[in-house]
Amino acid sequence: MFSGIVEALGTVADMLMEGPGCRLVVREPRIAAETKVADSIAVNGCCLTVIDVAGDTFAFQAGPETLQRTNLGDLKKGSKVNLERSLKVGERLGGHFVTGHIDDVGYLADRRDHGEWSFFRFRIPQRLSLQMASKGSIAVDGVSLTIVDSEPEMFSVALIPYTLAVTTLGPLKVGDKVNLETDVLAKYVERQLQGLVRRSEG
Repeated sequence: MFSGIVEALGTVADMLMEGPGCRLVVREPRIAAETKVADSIAVNGCCLTVIDVAGDTFAFQAGPETLQRTNLGDLKKGSKVNLERSLKVGERLGGHFVTGHIDDVGYLADRRDHGEWSFFRFRIPQRLSLQMASKGSIAVDGVSLTIVDSEPEMFSVALIPYTLAVTTLGPLKVGDKVNLETDVLAKYVERQLQGLVRRSEG
């Protein structure tokens, strides 16, 4: 479980093909020094298991489904990634509950910069909009954000200078792909409502 508060920007040190998947090697000295094999780390919001630690790098294995259903498959040597280690019991929860299980990808449809501040609109699969609401939470590439407006195939967020500076969201360009995870509570609400509809139709 994660909070959507990015700890550090890592750099992809290598992407090595292994069968149908790949080995993703990330460099971030501070996190590497405190990481051990089998730890869980969210990489651009996707929960991965550490399989090796060497010096200032740590490695993961990503299967073909992960590579196809997230933006991890688009990474290359030198790419920046958002990193967050799993929560410890008793720590403050600064964002919202994030599982690290990506629901789908979205695309930046519009970016409006106002000095150091920005307003983003993302295009999304319509089914995800049922789990979104204005002032609700969304994780974009693992970053916990508050939704400004929610539409059937779009949602918008307002980004502060700090978030733009310390995460991968700052350099995003129109058309770029992002990983999306909707609020876990919204998923359960939608499931309950579907059950009510089925019972009423039965």
